[in-house]
Amino acid sequence: MSMMKPALLIFIVLVSCVGCDQATKSVAQSFLSETEIWSFGGDTVRLQLAHNHGAFLGLGSSLPDTLRDGLFSGGVALALLALLGYILFSKSASPSSILAYALLLAGGLGNLIDRLVYGGYVVDFVNIGIGPLRTGVFNVADVVVVVSALMLVINAPRTNRKSH
Repeated sequence: MSMMKPALLIFIVLVSCVGCDQATKSVAQSFLSETEIWSFGGDTVRLQLAHNHGAFLGLGSSLPDTLRDGLFSGGVALALLALLGYILFSKSASPSSILAYALLLAGGLGNLIDRLVYGGYVVDFVNIGIGPLRTGVFNVADVVVVVSALMLVINAPRTNRKSH
């Protein structure tokens, strides 16, 4: 596959996913608060503004500010640049893996933009569950990253093992 096709796919995925992520975060910040919960569908979906200084489910939020910012801003930026390079220059990546990596890039970029714009935190606002069984608070970029990970796992090459 020439570099033009992956570049076009990456561009489309980035514009659509990062655009949707940033738009929903903007709406969430305009209408939601950290103290009020909006509940829908018999409390299956909750909307509440949260500022996440850590990674997934707040992991690392208690790290010293300088270390946390270095890891979650600088480290993530470098990882995303490396991922972009891999996607663009990989000779063996299938179209489905390129899409999965582009989604991973988009989700990571959506949250990185937050960290850079808001001084180190990510805007989260969705929580789903039934009764006491609930997810953490998340955003569109997080959903995109999870979809990417699922695609990569589902499409991972499988080795055939002979049973003895």
